[in-house]
Amino acid sequence: MFMYYSYLPSPIGDLLLAGNGEALQLVGFPTGKSRTRHQDDWHHDDSVFAEERRQLTAYFNGELTRFSLKLAPQGTDFQKSVWDALLTIPYGQTCSYGHIAQQINRPKASRAVGAANGQNPIPIIIPCHRVIGSTGKLTGFGGGLPTKEKLLGLEQRFSPFRLE
Repeated sequence: MFMYYSYLPSPIGDLLLAGNGEALQLVGFPTGKSRTRHQDDWHHDDSVFAEERRQLTAYFNGELTRFSLKLAPQGTDFQKSVWDALLTIPYGQTCSYGHIAQQINRPKASRAVGAANGQNPIPIIIPCHRVIGSTGKLTGFGGGLPTKEKLLGLEQRFSPFRLE
């Protein structure tokens, strides 16, 4: 499959955007255990990702709270059900892995939800950073916990739900 890629400067570093030209398939972090770079056989083309770049820039500027992009994450049916559930978490809010497990009618699957969350190929847009431990503690994140903290902090700063 032919893949296009682009890098977007952001407050959390240069994000890798990759996809087939029809839909976004990957957002890669510059740091953390899920650090991702483009592959040698991918084709660099910033214009393919004009709308993704525009929306992500607006998100980082606090001007966008919900993405409207064509996405094509690759994963198992279970992973896709988790990623679909992540899309329902409102901007500026968090929930637990257990909550997502309940939402997808797999109440005993909290650990599997955590694993699927960690395999999310389109973080930020599919907001896996909004999932935290049942105690309210920040837990693992592919871009690293400092990145997760920055994303949650950004959303809290611009959230219409924040407490004054």
